Amino acid sequence: ILTPFYVPGVAPMNFHQNSPVEIKAVKLTSSRTQLPYEYYSLPFCKPDNIVYKAENLGEVLRGDRIVSTLYNVLMNLDKKCEVLCKKPDDPIKLSVDESKLLAERIQEEYYVHLIADNLPVATRLEFYPNKEEGTEEEQRKDTLKDIQFEHGYRLGFTENNKFYLHNHLSFILYYHKEKVEEDVEHNYRVVRFEVMPKSVKLEDIKADERKTCTLPETVAPVPQEIDPTKENRILFTYSVHWEESEVKWASRWDTYLTMSDVQIHWFSIVNSVVVVFFLSGILSMIIIRTLRKDIANYNREDDIEDTMEESGWKNVHGDVFRPPQYPMILSSLLGSGIQLFCMILIVIFVAMLGMLSPSSRGALMTTACFLFMFMGSFFLFPSQLDIVEFIPSLLYFGYTTLMVLSFWLLSGTIGFYAAYVFIRKIYAAVKID
Repeated sequence: ILTPFYVPGVAPMNFHQNSPVEIKAVKLTSSRTQLPYEYYSLPFCKPDNIVYKAENLGEVLRGDRIVSTLYNVLMNLDKKCEVLCKKPDDPIKLSVDESKLLAERIQEEYYVHLIADNLPVATRLEFYPNKEEGTEEEQRKDTLKDIQFEHGYRLGFTENNKFYLHNHLSFILYYHKEKVEEDVEHNYRVVRFEVMPKSVKLEDIKADERKTCTLPETVAPVPQEIDPTKENRILFTYSVHWEESEVKWASRWDTYLTMSDVQIHWFSIVNSVVVVFFLSGILSMIIIRTLRKDIANYNREDDIEDTMEESGWKNVHGDVFRPPQYPMILSSLLGSGIQLFCMILIVIFVAMLGMLSPSSRGALMTTACFLFMFMGSFFLFPSQLDIVEFIPSLLYFGYTTLMVLSFWLLSGTIGFYAAYVFIRKIYAAVKID
């Protein structure tokens, strides 16, 4: 009997009414430092048994550390407010070191990344680009909202040199109800995962012994401040709201693929492109002027004897038969370039076939790394070796694979520890004002 299997995240996951939907944490990222951190590197609520997901090479290189959380979410079941951990009368007590670390992460503009059914959480941002004079209600009626999404949610915010933590998360999950036959239980599929973070002061959160809480009804409650110079007492809460959506499971990634990523430095990209075009223009002008000067000299010297010594651009024709000065370096660069080009070409082709879906976390980077490693063996085999039989070819590729994997593990381990020590030494001496 053949049993089918599927790559996680590629096939849909069906839920029934009140089925548990697991919320997992991925990592903390910032566009200022470019250094990802593990979720539990900060004093969040921890379960008694922390379970880490087995990760592939691409996830490890991206810095993902997918881990379980205490959020209890059930399919199509709303929750107004619930305390995440601890008892309401016994909040979390942050030490001075923990408070200082939390304030540093807030100042460095770190984002928290969560996933539900392998779908990353996003924060909705609403803009009114065509605002005119008048009251706010009139503006909202007369203008169109520009809705954008950003990956994750902000850990906190700063205001007047004070640090405030987003300690309440309002989860908004969208589901698509699949059509089934009569008298059959409906299947639900998660198609979007949004969050609205809030900062609510501990004294304003009213909770009972069942961990059910109520928040202030004001639009802008008093935020939860984190003082890095002393101990702090905080309480993490969350709420869940479900909404039905017409978006089908196959199209649920469309919103995420069109959202603006906070880690894209558009100013740096545009600046680099402008500098490249500017330098290319200057170099082209110099070459054209030199070439015109040489051509003019050649035209004036047409009547001179052929025995005259060649000069200018005519010297280039002899370089074709002249060996390069550093042939090994040239061959290494050419070989690496061909490997990189073929690797990119194959990865783009495979991605066009839909085999490297963003739901398969780390698949793109894993495929690129393995293609780059094995591409050298495939180029060397037909060009330099005279192996034609099956058994010698099998031995060649088998030993090559073992050597490549051994070198990969060794270099990866050494590179990781070297980069780790280097970053710790560098950032230990950095002070952010």
